[in-house]
Amino acid sequence: MMQMFLLAVPGVLISTFCLGAALKLAFPYNWSWKTSLLLGGLLSATDPVAVVALLKELGASKKLSTIIEGESLMNDGTAIVVYQLFYRMVLGWDFNWGGLVKFLSQVSLGAVAMGLGFGIASVLWLGFIFNDTVIEISLTLAVSYLAFFTAQEGFEISGVLAVMTLGMFYSAVARTAFKGESQQSLHHFWEMVSYIANTLIFILSGVVIAESVLSSDNIFETHEHSWGYLVLLYVFVQASRVVVVGVLYPFLQYFGYGLDWREAIILIWSGLRGAVALSLSLSVKRSSDNSPYISPDTGDLFVLLTGGIVFLTLIVNGSTTQFILHFLKMDNLSPAKKRILSYTKYEMLKKALEAFGDLGDDEELGPADWPTVKRYITSLNDADGEQIHPHSLSENDNNPDHMNLKDIRVRFLNGVQAAYWVMLDEGRINQTTANLLMRSVDEALDLVSSETLCDWKGLKSYVNIPNHYKFFQSSVVSQKLVTYFTVERLESACYICAAFLRAHRIAREQLHEFIGDSEIAAMVISESEQAGEEARIFLEDVRVTFPQVLRVVKTRQVTYSVLSHLIEYVNNLEKIGLLEEKEMSHLHDAVQTDLKKLLRNPPMVKIPKIKDLISANPLLGALPATAREALAGSTTEIMRLSGTTLYKEGSKPTGIWLLSNGVVKWSTKDTSTKQFLHPTFTHGSTLGLYEVLAEKHYTCDIVANSVVMCFFIETEKILSVLRSDPAVEDFFWRESIIALAKIMLPRVFEKMSMQDLRTLIAERSIMNIYIRGESFELLPQSVGFLLDGFIRKQGGQEEMLTAPAAILPRLDQSFSHSETLGARAGSFYQQVYQVETRARVIILDIAGFEAGKSLQKRTSSLISRSADRHSGSFSREHSGLMNWPQHLLNSSRHDGETSGEQHNNLSARAMQLGVYGSMINLRRRRTRSFLRSSRVKPAHSLSYPRVPSVPTHRPMVSAKSEGSTTLKQKFRVEEYKQVGNAREPDESHARRDESSDDSGGEEEHIVRIDSPSRLSFLQAP
Repeated sequence: MMQMFLLAVPGVLISTFCLGAALKLAFPYNWSWKTSLLLGGLLSATDPVAVVALLKELGASKKLSTIIEGESLMNDGTAIVVYQLFYRMVLGWDFNWGGLVKFLSQVSLGAVAMGLGFGIASVLWLGFIFNDTVIEISLTLAVSYLAFFTAQEGFEISGVLAVMTLGMFYSAVARTAFKGESQQSLHHFWEMVSYIANTLIFILSGVVIAESVLSSDNIFETHEHSWGYLVLLYVFVQASRVVVVGVLYPFLQYFGYGLDWREAIILIWSGLRGAVALSLSLSVKRSSDNSPYISPDTGDLFVLLTGGIVFLTLIVNGSTTQFILHFLKMDNLSPAKKRILSYTKYEMLKKALEAFGDLGDDEELGPADWPTVKRYITSLNDADGEQIHPHSLSENDNNPDHMNLKDIRVRFLNGVQAAYWVMLDEGRINQTTANLLMRSVDEALDLVSSETLCDWKGLKSYVNIPNHYKFFQSSVVSQKLVTYFTVERLESACYICAAFLRAHRIAREQLHEFIGDSEIAAMVISESEQAGEEARIFLEDVRVTFPQVLRVVKTRQVTYSVLSHLIEYVNNLEKIGLLEEKEMSHLHDAVQTDLKKLLRNPPMVKIPKIKDLISANPLLGALPATAREALAGSTTEIMRLSGTTLYKEGSKPTGIWLLSNGVVKWSTKDTSTKQFLHPTFTHGSTLGLYEVLAEKHYTCDIVANSVVMCFFIETEKILSVLRSDPAVEDFFWRESIIALAKIMLPRVFEKMSMQDLRTLIAERSIMNIYIRGESFELLPQSVGFLLDGFIRKQGGQEEMLTAPAAILPRLDQSFSHSETLGARAGSFYQQVYQVETRARVIILDIAGFEAGKSLQKRTSSLISRSADRHSGSFSREHSGLMNWPQHLLNSSRHDGETSGEQHNNLSARAMQLGVYGSMINLRRRRTRSFLRSSRVKPAHSLSYPRVPSVPTHRPMVSAKSEGSTTLKQKFRVEEYKQVGNAREPDESHARRDESSDDSGGEEEHIVRIDSPSRLSFLQAP
């Protein structure tokens, strides 16, 4: 871009003054400086159409073609601005320095602004046109002429510069607004318009020259040597071009693509003149007929000299450029391209043989003769030799590896860009995303010789959340507005990452299919895989934190693809004659209507309402209705970006944080936790609850590791609900263990999921309150946590344990070096602890659990089933639930018959919400009780009531899921006989079981699984 600007602005000015000085000093026309500079300005506009076409035909440097073509586009506008300035001076306008600057600013900057305005308006207008090629082409034509007329006649600024700006805006922003057939039709239409316009200008110029010059001898009588001066002017034009390129050569070498001396020679020789110069000279000729400032002879000379220069540059420069390219050896293909060409011809020969094998034998006409067929395929005559792989080394190659690597990178990136176009046509990406992806490939193509594949670098800034979003969170901007823009940003980033990964995968497959096994191709493929790693990680993070965003993106893509396939199917039916035109038109319009509805009113990501999120949250959703409503009214919905701190270690707790979506990372000053790889909490976690209940400072730092949506509840609200119901208080203490266990014993609980932890607490935990003087015993396969108070190991001299603390069984080796807990039970022994003050203790039975693995699978006890016959289907659905040791199971059937049933109902419901989501209905039933994992001495505190692990009457689950996953499972309901306190089931239960067995009419339970991060869609207005 900088090279084009240098040639178009300073280059045109230098050429104008060089030619103007030559016309004033060397020509005998007695023109003023203004008139001489006027002709010099209009002759400075280059039009190297023939040279560019030749460069493309010969396969010369694409860089050089781009510079020459870009200069021609930009210097037309500059030359016309210069022409307007001197034309007004010739007509008698006076300019001081202030007026000159004002005029140039108004004409140039005003034209640019006018072009941008029309470009933006037309692109927005194009968004309302759906698959109508004729309207799209008509719009571009009308906007172009309307922009020119408005600028030139309405505001007296450069119309040509306005149209040039409009075209550049279309090329940069709106090139993806036209897809498929519309783009090809638009390209062909404007090529034809350009050809017709150039032809008309040349014909008109020829007619004017013939009428004003050849039909009269006045000009030759007055100026006898006009033809000679025409040749001299041609020499001056070439000399001015040499001066322009020579003066700007150091800058052209430094900026942009660079420029060597051979390319500079071609740049000089490609300075052809064309339609712009002719049209401006015709404008001067028209003014000379009735203007006192320009004589008719001057108008005739302008047309003659301009037409002659155009003719000479086309004939001389245009026809000899090919010889200069050949002389400078710029038309030769590189060795890498020659190898690819030879290799491709050999592959074409193989494809031709395959096609002949498929088509050569016809049932009606019989076989064909291959030698005769091949005689007509002359392009493959030189492909009979031995096939040579394009990446095989040759002794004459100069650094062949580097040349081949650059060539393969270019081909690979071209394949990536082609895949982007296909995805745009398929509806996988929108226009904005396509523009970003195309631009990243263009930037990477410029750096293939010096860097690895770097198209991802240009996309990083559009994937990462910008820093000013964090500023919005701390400002007065509405939280809902911040959430909306953040989700939109995530959605756009998902489109970019998914398209990037898909395009690179397609390009890798195509490259391997074409080249085969090659070290250089393998290097490029490896570069592609490494470049996509960050995009893959980003999508994985979004899948964990905001799965609804990915679901909406996929929904759009699939819907568009299905509708496109329907359109293709209807078109094929018409082609093969099975549908008449009227029938096809009716079906086509119906599908097009659906497609238009999808594009204009697509499904959009909508964060669920706060009421739904609260009901799906394991903590709030498990509370009784009155307690939940009390907290729901004071719940604040907050979104935090990655890197934002929720709270710091040692700070005073102000409330609790409930994660709805996203991942947070915890860290402490304790160096023993530094080595753990996954110190994170995911959705469904409750943070800061223990600190609020125990009135202690926060135990760790919590920092958002992704975009996080969470709820914040102030401490006062929690405490007020806590005092209202003892069951809620017990439930809160149990819920606080989830985060505390991961922080205090990360080696054991680091990789344990939230669902497994809640299952462990609901099914394998016992929480007691002890007073001073009591003691309790910890079994070898158990772990406890001191939540409040002080305890000490019985018979030992160790320091007292202060809450919060982990309570561990006695072992032979240091627990901190143990790989697992429970897998090496022989190393652990029972440990008795003495209570020093009032203490709250919860003990977890983690038998059979191995660190870093999921809990052992079993059929969920929450689902009604027979004691002897387990449902295999649901054992798969409820994976991660632990098995009780059989000997403990048989010995403790009677422990659940307590008065703490309501307490544990809350923990069980929280566990269900963690697994199934919010769509849960609880129905009470009798079932076996869960046992305690420790024996207490004395049996329990005399001052405080027993708080059992699980209620006697287990609630049944009827869970429902979003997303068309409906499982129907039949269960038989059978009562467990209680050991030591057995009771016979009542007759109604017996009859129900008997009927179930005999008739097969078991009760059906619809299980609808609802993820905590469930989706909802918002139809855009």
